[in-house]
Amino acid sequence: MGLSSTLPSFTACRIACLQPSATVILNEIGELGRVVACTRYCADVVPAVADGQRKILSDSWTADAEEILGARPDLVIASVPYQEKAVAEILKAGVRFLGLAPRTLGDVYVDIATIAGMVGKMDAGQAVIVEMRRRIGEVQARMAKSARPRVFCEEWGKPIIASQKWVAELVEAAGGEFIGEPGRQVDAQQIAGFDPEVLIAAWCGAGDRVPLEKNITGRNWQETSAARAGRVYCIRDEFLNTPAPTLLAGLDALAWAIHPEIFERTKGIRQITEVRSSTSLHKAV
Repeated sequence: MGLSSTLPSFTACRIACLQPSATVILNEIGELGRVVACTRYCADVVPAVADGQRKILSDSWTADAEEILGARPDLVIASVPYQEKAVAEILKAGVRFLGLAPRTLGDVYVDIATIAGMVGKMDAGQAVIVEMRRRIGEVQARMAKSARPRVFCEEWGKPIIASQKWVAELVEAAGGEFIGEPGRQVDAQQIAGFDPEVLIAAWCGAGDRVPLEKNITGRNWQETSAARAGRVYCIRDEFLNTPAPTLLAGLDALAWAIHPEIFERTKGIRQITEVRSSTSLHKAV
């Protein structure tokens, strides 16, 4: 990665993770034992942290600096933007703060290398990056000569917000054409105008509970190619919205949704299989 010269010599021993992706990364490189506090969303993606040995915060935005500092961390990792007042108090207490703001898969690799460097595990971090690139490249190679259906993937529904750039990259790797501008708000009529052939919802914090039926009828998407063909899906939130190795599970789900004739069905995906009218929708678990 060429990052070792930019990483600090400091080695973190007690880490407060307010960002699930950081918890995933530490787990992947075998350093979960350094996590002394994390959010309940971290426990969703890494259940091992909910073993009673760590302080579990409700979420990053309601956890105040006093609660975080009570775990005596020497490093706090959070996503950016984050509470300015809390950051100021954390820094005032002499605790290092690392803010993550990835947008692309390249940024995700940098975050992995950075976190690995801060716990003295650069080689382990590099191994994780190499494996992610290998898996994504393997899927991409299988799609080289396949048709590329139009795919709309959203990370929020009210308002409708297209998924992030790293998801768009995964859609392209899985043999689809991502429509819309990643990470931006879009209206339902505009998406209908694109006539997506595959519709995917992965709402932040919703797990696999996105109301697919209401999405289609409430937005008048019944006549899109995706709805008519029964290619409407929900992928678990953490598989696409956690910028970490978790994205590989999202890639597997995307690959099946986009090219079911090539890839096998995987975990964490739900589908509407038939749309008969604006009031009659059927789904498969």
